[in-house]
Amino acid sequence: MTLREKLKKKKLFLFDIDGTLAVGDTLYEGSAELLSYIDSIGGKTYFITNNSTKSGADYVEKFRTAFGLHTTKEQFVTSGYMTLRFLKEHFSQDKIFVLGTASFVEELRKNALHVTECCEEGIACVVAAYDSELTYAKLTHICKVLSTTDVPFYATNPDLRCPVDFGFIPDCGAICQMISQTTDKKPIYLGKPSRAVVDLCLSHSGFSPEETLVVGDRLYTDIACGINGGVDTCVVFTGEAKPEDLKNTPFPPSFAFAHIKELFHACAD
Repeated sequence: MTLREKLKKKKLFLFDIDGTLAVGDTLYEGSAELLSYIDSIGGKTYFITNNSTKSGADYVEKFRTAFGLHTTKEQFVTSGYMTLRFLKEHFSQDKIFVLGTASFVEELRKNALHVTECCEEGIACVVAAYDSELTYAKLTHICKVLSTTDVPFYATNPDLRCPVDFGFIPDCGAICQMISQTTDKKPIYLGKPSRAVVDLCLSHSGFSPEETLVVGDRLYTDIACGINGGVDTCVVFTGEAKPEDLKNTPFPPSFAFAHIKELFHACAD
């Protein structure tokens, strides 16, 4: 089966956002065309992002104002959402210490979770997220909780770097490395590369694993997520991964393209 024939079978597309479809407020050439193509074949699109600073509603607004694209809240599966689902299942009645943005903390509280951002009595678990509002005071609080208790430590995602217009800034994984070096506590990550992300999209879409493609720019999160979920994967080299990284990776993608425009033409031409 040719590359084109394999891609023509894909109906469910799970896209990373930053470094894959866009960087900052700039949509990559070919992204809008690929999303339109998926709609035209009766397919379905989900955006699976490890950026926990925004809720699904925040992303709908960003896609509308920055990209001129209409989306729905249900299309966005963020690491924050996966973390929320996990916490509601396992810690719904407990006090949870959270290091994260105001938007992330608000989203947890709106879902009736008991969240604190201070070191206090009765904390049942600790959660760290990508925090673009990070302060040294926040770091002090989380290190104190982890150093003085034996509660479980969770984090939204292991990404080390977040792509921005000038290069990269520290992501959740880098923040957690700093905390782990200080406290000797390592987190369990709840977003990509967990197969739960793929399983959730499959269960809501009606499509099969054989019809599904995960597309991203990171091998150890995006591509690993697809592999863990038992679906085909595609890496694009507009973010973190580079072609030379494919030589020794434990997470080899099914397909590789220089950028999203090449994937669009491979699917649609």
